[in-house]
Amino acid sequence: MSQPILVFDMDGVLVDVTESYRETIAATVEHYTGARITPELIQDFKNQGGWNDDWRLSHHLITGTGFDVPFDEVKAHFQRLFLGNDLDGAGGMIHREKWVARPSALEALAGQFRFAVFTGRPRAEAKITLDRYAAGLTFDPIVAMEDVEHAKPAPDGLLRIARDNPDSKLYYIGDTIDDARSARAAGVPFIGVAAPANPRYVDLAFLFQQERAYAIVDDINYLNEVFPA
Repeated sequence: MSQPILVFDMDGVLVDVTESYRETIAATVEHYTGARITPELIQDFKNQGGWNDDWRLSHHLITGTGFDVPFDEVKAHFQRLFLGNDLDGAGGMIHREKWVARPSALEALAGQFRFAVFTGRPRAEAKITLDRYAAGLTFDPIVAMEDVEHAKPAPDGLLRIARDNPDSKLYYIGDTIDDARSARAAGVPFIGVAAPANPRYVDLAFLFQQERAYAIVDDINYLNEVFPA
């Protein structure tokens, strides 16, 4: 049996996106509607499932209040806020996100596991963040938005990693109900991240329990308790 693989989602798992993706949703909706939405409302939609794509969630929140704005226009505005004017994201909200792992936390797990990523981000946005914060770590493979036919909660990304690593046991670490359902559909044990700062922390933890999560942690710094050396 080959070394097991920890497959990480990115947003809310490897990085805190409160001030990046989540703030960009709120700012995009406010731009078109004039109204400020709450973090609780965004999390309510995430807890419903089916809203893994932040572009589509932003568009839904805008059109759902009676504003007729084309999806491509909403997406373009979202990207201008998120990435700024440069290809490396300089000046954009992507640089407000924070790496979650404390120094050496992931390195301590590297003796037991290989690391991989399955994210709903576009590959270029995943690369900006991993290059910035995790240049010394190896995540292989990285399965991003454009690498799968069906987005989460479909299991396509996990099934691809499993297919390419048939002798390795996989664990998927995510922070949304779509992540949990993707793992269940792929037959992969799921570790749920339910941060106490999440505006719907109790609801999210309960949803993970319903999905029969292998474990639930506050953040990835607690993985060493799930997998003691």
